[in-house]
Amino acid sequence: MSGGHTTLTFLGGTETVTGSKFLLEHEGTRVLVDCGLFQGERRWRRQNWEAPDLDPAGLAHVMLTHCHLDHCGYLPALVRQGYDGPIWMSEGTQALTEIVLRDSALLQERDAEDARRDGYSRHDPPLPLYTVADAEQAIRQFRTLRFDDDAELAGDVGVRLTRAGHVLGSASVSVRMGGAEALFSGDLGRPSHPLLRPRAVPPAAATVVVESTYGDRAHQEPEGQSHEALADVVRRTVGRGGSVLIPAFAVDRTELVLLVLSELMRDGRIPKVPVFVDSPMALAALDVYRMPEMRSELRDGVVPELVHLPHLEAARTPEESMRLNNPRTPCVIISASGMATGGRVVHHLRHLLPDRRNAVVLTGYQAAGTRGRALIDGAHEIKMHGRYLPVRAEIVQDEEFSVHADADELMQWLRSLPEAPETLYVVHGEPEASEALAQRVRDELDWTVVVPRRGERVRVG
Repeated sequence: MSGGHTTLTFLGGTETVTGSKFLLEHEGTRVLVDCGLFQGERRWRRQNWEAPDLDPAGLAHVMLTHCHLDHCGYLPALVRQGYDGPIWMSEGTQALTEIVLRDSALLQERDAEDARRDGYSRHDPPLPLYTVADAEQAIRQFRTLRFDDDAELAGDVGVRLTRAGHVLGSASVSVRMGGAEALFSGDLGRPSHPLLRPRAVPPAAATVVVESTYGDRAHQEPEGQSHEALADVVRRTVGRGGSVLIPAFAVDRTELVLLVLSELMRDGRIPKVPVFVDSPMALAALDVYRMPEMRSELRDGVVPELVHLPHLEAARTPEESMRLNNPRTPCVIISASGMATGGRVVHHLRHLLPDRRNAVVLTGYQAAGTRGRALIDGAHEIKMHGRYLPVRAEIVQDEEFSVHADADELMQWLRSLPEAPETLYVVHGEPEASEALAQRVRDELDWTVVVPRRGERVRVG
C-alpha cells in the first residue's frame, strides 16, 4: 500500500464502542479523524496507556466529529506526545470540548492522587494519563470550521462538516486526500432531536465509515405519555421518602434531563421537589447551549433559557456536592458521568445505593464494563474505590433520552447518501451490534460492507 494510494487505518472505535481514532495517509500527509479515550472494560481502558500506533509529531491535522470523551478524550495525551498541529472542529464542538477536556484532565489528576493516598493502585506512584496543562495546550491548538463549507487545508487536504444531529456541534466529517474521499459519520443523532436542528445529508464518498452503537436494536416508542418510566419512579421514590439519582452526561444529556423534568413538573406528573445539578461541567455546558452564537444550532421554538424548574439548584463546590450524599428531603440529583464511571456521581452512588428508599435512573446507552451496565444488568454489589457496596436502591432505565440513531435510523441515513459507497466500514459498536448492522446493509442494500479489526489498514478510493 505504498506509492500514491490513500490509506485508512482503524486505530480505535473497532470491536468496541469507544476509543474512536481513524488515520488517513497519502504520500506522507497524515490526518487523524477523532482522538477518543477507550472506556468501559479494563482491557479497553488499558489501551489508553499503550504506546500509540502512530507518530503524533508526524500528523498534519486532527479532526473531531464531536465533544464526547470517546471521540476527543485522548487529545491531551496526543499533544503531550508531540502533536503541535491544528485540531479542527465546529464552533459548538470547540466550546464543549474545552469543557470536556478540562474536566477530564482534572479527574485524571484527582483519581491519581486518590489512588496514591488510599493505596488502591498497582502503580507507585500512580500517574494521570495527562494533566490540566496538557489539556490547556490541546485547547490552544483548536481551530473551527463552518458547517457545509468546503475547506482546503495545508497538505492538499480538503474537509467538509455536515450536521450529525447528535449533540451540539456534532458533525459527520468528509475528508479529501490524493483524489480520494472518505466520509466519517461520527455519532449520528435521531432524525428529530428535542433541542437541535436535524442531521443533514453529507456528500457522497467512495469510502464511508459509519457508527453502530445501536446497530442491533430499535428504540422503543413510548406507550402513552412520554418519559413515564422517569415520572413513575420519581413519584414512587418521593412517596417513600427517598431521592432519585440520575447519572447523566454533562454535555447534552443533562440539558435534556432538565428539559424533561421541567415539562413533567409543569404538567403535574411529578411533585415539585428540589432538583440539584451536581456537575460544574454540566452547568458550564448549559451556559454554552444558552450562548447567542449557538442559536443557529437549536431548533426553532427552543427558548433561550431551556429549562423552567421552580427549585433548581447548582452544587458548584465539593462541599455543596458532599451535602447531597445525605439529602435531608426527597430530591432529584443529576450528576456526571452518564455511565457512572467517574466524577461526582460515584460518591453519590456510594451513599445512596445501599438505601432501599432511593432510586437510580440511567438515561441512555451503558457500555459493557461500566457501572451503569452492571446496574442495568441487575448487579447486587458494585465495586467502588476498592470496596464492594450493596445495591438496594431501585434501578430504572429511561431509554427515551437516547439521541443515538437506532438501527432503522442508521439505515435511513445510509439510504440518504447521494451515491452508494464502494465500501462501507461499520465501527464504534460492540461486536454483535456492528455485525448486525453490517448484515442488514448487505441484505437490504447489497453493498460491500466490512467490520474492520483494530489496526487494520485499507485503501481509500
